[in-house]
Amino acid sequence: MALAELPLFPLGQVLFPGGGLGLRIFEPRYLDLVKRCGRSGEGFGICLILAGREVGEPAIPAAVGTEAAIVDFAMTEDGLLGLTVEGRRRFHVERTRVRDDGLIVADVRWLEEPGVEPLRDEHALLSVLLARIMDKAGVEHEGPGKGSLADAAWVGWRLAEWLPLAPAERQALLQLDDPHARLQQLVERLPDFQPE
Repeated sequence: MALAELPLFPLGQVLFPGGGLGLRIFEPRYLDLVKRCGRSGEGFGICLILAGREVGEPAIPAAVGTEAAIVDFAMTEDGLLGLTVEGRRRFHVERTRVRDDGLIVADVRWLEEPGVEPLRDEHALLSVLLARIMDKAGVEHEGPGKGSLADAAWVGWRLAEWLPLAPAERQALLQLDDPHARLQQLVERLPDFQPE
């Protein structure tokens, strides 16, 4: 399978396919990246930081990340560029290099995603839980352009975003290819979120 070149934006959080994330951009390397992506319409990769920090020296990114597409931008109150990005395809980083300006560029292999797979009976409760969480947050989950509460992958991605998981746990869920295995891991974690 041919590799694609993708600039990376290492972060202290995980972006999931179909998910949204707000970013504040101020480093020159990322301002240039946003300009290029704005002109070309292409995305960039978001990977969880394994070592290092978001600011300064290039961080060491996780090997699996998600392509981010810019869907909105505005100036923030403190004069920085604020972006809203949406997660698209997952990828695996095969190799990286650091440009002179500190931007990490990766050769990536796009990961195959299964088609829509219905929730299994043992995971049906997760769909109800997700609907309640999104209702409480005032987030629409039905209608055109929305996911499906019957789709195993979509339910798994959204719960991985909404449940109070550590970044390393979110990364482990991102790396799972099987949506049913992802849901099973979430089911096993539910008792930990029950009030005492």
